[in-house]
Amino acid sequence: MPLSEKARAFLGEQRFAVLATINADGAAQQTVMWYALRGDTIVMNTAVGRVKNQNLRQEPRISICVSVGYTYVTISGAAQLIDDPQTAQSDIRALAILNHGQEEGMRQSEEQFSKQQRVSIYLPIERVIEYGFED
Repeated sequence: MPLSEKARAFLGEQRFAVLATINADGAAQQTVMWYALRGDTIVMNTAVGRVKNQNLRQEPRISICVSVGYTYVTISGAAQLIDDPQTAQSDIRALAILNHGQEEGMRQSEEQFSKQQRVSIYLPIERVIEYGFED
């Protein structure tokens, strides 16, 4: 199901997503994440070794929810992990700039993220639930 134009505009604004992955015991694990909408893909990024990274290597099915009050978009599907260091560093830099501005985003990228092994999480938009966008 494609995103409506209203949902696409909503996701294009600076917001946070709640990412749900599946732990080894089957329980849900949730994390607040930076994200970017690129075409029909949600892009996120994490450090290697974090629980969500470990979960996704065992079970790629994920869901995110982006909300403001009772208006929300939920997207679920199979994540693709991008381990390429250049891609992962480029993605986290872009996310930092998106969320903190050029100067602060570049500072974080150089002082913190460049020292970490990062992985990008790409979620193709497959299943969508939109709520609160009625006219």
